[in-house]
Amino acid sequence: MNIEANKNINIVAIIGSVRPGNYTSKALNLCIDELRNYQDITVQVFDPATMHLSFPGMEGGTLDAEKLQKAVSEATGVILSTPEYHGGYSSVIKLVIENLEFPSVLSGKPVALLGVAAGSIGAIKSLEGLRSICSHVGAIVLPGPVSVAGVQKIFDEEGNCLDESTEKRIRSLATHLVSYIKENICPKEALETMVRAGTV
Repeated sequence: MNIEANKNINIVAIIGSVRPGNYTSKALNLCIDELRNYQDITVQVFDPATMHLSFPGMEGGTLDAEKLQKAVSEATGVILSTPEYHGGYSSVIKLVIENLEFPSVLSGKPVALLGVAAGSIGAIKSLEGLRSICSHVGAIVLPGPVSVAGVQKIFDEEGNCLDESTEKRIRSLATHLVSYIKENICPKEALETMVRAGTV
């Protein structure tokens, strides 16, 4: 009996740039599009450019931060995206993480990482740093983060990906997250449900 068959998987996708027309959003949109191919998956996208988030050390949170915290706490999985700036992740994605409470609601959540950069080596350094931060707050950072190099040549102004292999890699980030959830998270939840129901 598949108790979890009708339970939706909830994915939260977070944009790590506020620059108008940013490439981070264009890359993340491919993941979102891939996730929408699944009937049992819902996707919530958070764009910090449209949100008011508190800086670390400020008293009290914001309504936007509370909405973000609630969504992430209820999410089955999370995708974090970032551009690479000066060899590191963006201050925007760090601000998002700072607004996810302490202890962080990312703790115990499977997290997939996506990075974009204009340079030829891609967003490797930013993804290394972001992985470290996410692991520190207790997230389950999935292997195989996707780094997109020369991003300004990969996407056109409308957000279309001009390189088939790159598009495949970006979309695979979403499918790998779904596979991890269905193979590890859903069976565990199903077992817990059966235990509470007294059927095992």
